[in-house]
Amino acid sequence: MRTFCLIALLTLVSAVVTFAQTKPNILWITIEDTSPQFIGCYKNKNARTPVIDQLAREGVQFRNAFSTGTVCSPSRFTLITGIRTYEAGTGNHRSNYPLPAYMRGFPYYMQKCGYYTTNNSKTDYNLAEPKKFTEEAWSESSNRAGWWNRKPGQPFFAIFNFEDSHQSRTMTDTYEQYKKKVLDELPANERIGEHEFDMPPFYRDSPEMRKQFARVYNSIKLTDNKIGKLLQRLDKDGLRDSTIIFFFADHGEGIPRGKTNGINLGYRVPFIVWFPPMYKHLSPWGEGGVVTDELINFEDLAPTLISLSGGDLPIHLKGRILMGRKRSAPVDHLILSSDRSDNGIDMIRSVTNGRYIYSRNYMPYMPEVRYIRYMEIGDIKQQMRQDLAQHKLNHLQKELFAKRPAEVLYDLKNDGWETTNLINNPAYRGIAGQMRKRLNASLLKSRDVHFLPEYEIAEISKTTTPYEFRMRDEDFPAADVYKAASLAGIRSEAVAYRQIRWLKNKNKFVRYWAAVGLRSQDKATLFSYRAELTAAIQDTYGPVAVMSSAIAYEVFGLPQAEASLKAFCASDNTELALMALNELLYVTSKQPFIENVRSIHQVFIRKNAANQSVYKVKAACMDFLGSLSLVPNNPDYAE
Repeated sequence: MRTFCLIALLTLVSAVVTFAQTKPNILWITIEDTSPQFIGCYKNKNARTPVIDQLAREGVQFRNAFSTGTVCSPSRFTLITGIRTYEAGTGNHRSNYPLPAYMRGFPYYMQKCGYYTTNNSKTDYNLAEPKKFTEEAWSESSNRAGWWNRKPGQPFFAIFNFEDSHQSRTMTDTYEQYKKKVLDELPANERIGEHEFDMPPFYRDSPEMRKQFARVYNSIKLTDNKIGKLLQRLDKDGLRDSTIIFFFADHGEGIPRGKTNGINLGYRVPFIVWFPPMYKHLSPWGEGGVVTDELINFEDLAPTLISLSGGDLPIHLKGRILMGRKRSAPVDHLILSSDRSDNGIDMIRSVTNGRYIYSRNYMPYMPEVRYIRYMEIGDIKQQMRQDLAQHKLNHLQKELFAKRPAEVLYDLKNDGWETTNLINNPAYRGIAGQMRKRLNASLLKSRDVHFLPEYEIAEISKTTTPYEFRMRDEDFPAADVYKAASLAGIRSEAVAYRQIRWLKNKNKFVRYWAAVGLRSQDKATLFSYRAELTAAIQDTYGPVAVMSSAIAYEVFGLPQAEASLKAFCASDNTELALMALNELLYVTSKQPFIENVRSIHQVFIRKNAANQSVYKVKAACMDFLGSLSLVPNNPDYAE
């Protein structure tokens, strides 16, 4: 009997050890708002990131890793679900729209495979019922969560999120707050001085700007230090030799023109995977110290981790499995997206092959550094606007405040800071055409639900999910809608004529894109369409009426257009109110709306500040009122 018990015990121990060895521990280290241009191993000699650099020297460094959004909550939605935001309707920052009941956070599936899943501790998943979703996904989610509470021998998946490189530290906190949270936490010999780095060329190289931009380097340095302490704990607990480590940022750098903007600087992230010797065989890229140009994005991570844990992929996951015996074939391009950030409405779709990036701006009447309250409070943004008003910026730097082109194409190998748009260069016509064709085909195939105004997505979400709604051709004739949207931003008399005709289309979404497209046309082009635009002010579909009113007011100064905009600004529907307030930011004559907006702002001050709809409208009011003194009325630059 004693012999039998001993054999049983040894068998059990052996099973536990085998279980632990065949299922790797997985540690995700995520940092915020950081582009690879500011990390040492990505060839920035000014950066001080020894811990991250060591991971790269021993691991696999990705040079073509991309977030699927350019602000945190859309990116984190795709990270936790593996679903594209433009299919789920979750691309707009801090929204709360539902998912089909069968969709869960991917750690849920890892739990089913025996993993202890922990999140420390940011969620920001950008969906309805976040508490229920979070509880289902994680064994533990809090600022105390970690691998240390699992059962003996149980494999773990643990996320640790470091906020020290967040935009709050790099630009929006006051300088005194930054000093307290970042500089004072760094030993004097580890601080990066204001003259110890190169300024990106789209910023003015001045003492005032250098003081602000040094915050980027010091914030990343503090982040690197904290990552080092986490890895020390992993070592102390004797887990390094059984743990695969992922390191990456949630999207691009939290600076003006980076975060929230649909170009490479907004999408591309540093990304490193470190394999212990026990799991080197899972790496298709070879041994440590490898640098790869393989294209990856956040859509790939959920299927990869479910596969590593031994689970079967849910049918709705379309991303690649990056490693292991079920690895998917590499791809030659990625589709990326950028939508509303806080109160800053926008819509950009991009395609990249790593070397080039092509982006389509559907609302180019707004500049790259459009009004977003959370950015406007930053000293660096205020300094830029002050320099613009005082004519201190060169042409490239002023372009950040100008109306955008409908299309941009950048050669990232030869123009890392994306300073030269090649879209009209004859030598790149073939590349532009190929990338445009790929983007168009992908958007049609995916039935991008963000081609509906957010007002509509909110209405849809009352009875179904945007993910499911987009597949109903009788409700969402995607081909017709996309045909109208595909001309938005193209400035010509021929296109304007077609858009005017579409203003009478029976489908409200086609009419919406006709109006959005006309908003980007030159005033001179629209002078002959007074009657049609006046009639469109009375459109029964709110988003069409808002956009048409903005056009009619800007082009003709019509009193009825002014009255319509004022009414929509005060609407009980916050999506319509936000649309109207956003349009006021980009009209030339703001004077008639000042008292109206002040009154609306006072009303919203008294409402629940934690409500994201309230926050968006209030922020738009503040941006409008702030814009009155920041930038002169200059027709060459969008306000």
